[in-house]
Amino acid sequence: MPRIVSLIASATEIVDALGMLDDLVGRSHECDYPERVRALPVCTRPRIDIDADSREIDRQVRASAEMRVSIYDVFDDLIESLDPTHILTQIQCEVCAVSLRDIEAALARGMKSRPRIVSLQPNSLAEIWEDVRRVARSLAIEQRGEDLVRELQSRMERLSRPVVEAPRLLVACVEWIEPLMTAGHWMPELVAMAGGVNISAGTWEELVAAEPDAIVVAPCGFDLARAEQEMYWLTGKPDFERFRSRVFVADGNQYFNRPGPRVVETFEILLEILRPGVAGGKHRGPAWRDMMSR
Repeated sequence: MPRIVSLIASATEIVDALGMLDDLVGRSHECDYPERVRALPVCTRPRIDIDADSREIDRQVRASAEMRVSIYDVFDDLIESLDPTHILTQIQCEVCAVSLRDIEAALARGMKSRPRIVSLQPNSLAEIWEDVRRVARSLAIEQRGEDLVRELQSRMERLSRPVVEAPRLLVACVEWIEPLMTAGHWMPELVAMAGGVNISAGTWEELVAAEPDAIVVAPCGFDLARAEQEMYWLTGKPDFERFRSRVFVADGNQYFNRPGPRVVETFEILLEILRPGVAGGKHRGPAWRDMMSR
């Protein structure tokens, strides 16, 4: 039987969607869905102050990068004691989650077991689907992975059909508030599927000049309440009150920044925001809010 340690939240959700959650024996500090994974041993922790504001977190991350040190601790001894057959990690971003380099460093420090390292790289929708297949192949349940991918793709296709002929909307998705960073990777694809044209901007001035119809603020690692707390970085701009775009705040931690099976729910949220009446409104409130209606 496999014994899986997942060190990235999206991989934990893939394991669950594949029906293998009972084989998960350890998790990262960020793995929090489904709820019962919270009872598993936590194998990592951040070295930076994740309760600081956006600007300070960015400063700490940049300082760590300059010193070429990881922003995460990996508990080698705990992982060793769990006797894993598989460790799931990622190579997409060394800021977002524990990376392959972190695990390789842990192995180099003398971890006696030699589990299979499965490293995910979700830079696009196609690569999210391939990550599902990669995890399934590593666990010898390849067909289950193919079935899951088809199911998720079919759900997204059904959701997108009503907006194929809809007028295009200019949309900016913000994944960090201070400094301002707009989202890349799979998000422009979701925007396009929702009938939007993705806007990229590196500064507030560029964002204003682009005149988007909608701005979706979903900072990486922040839930909805935390994102709302950080909105003063934008609402405090001198010209914010004259800004004509609709501004929405969303849960980036659970949805927009988590490239796993719930990317379908992220797409539903985008449709609720951009195409009211098409996708219903089940996520409004718990997962996103309209800043203009508060």
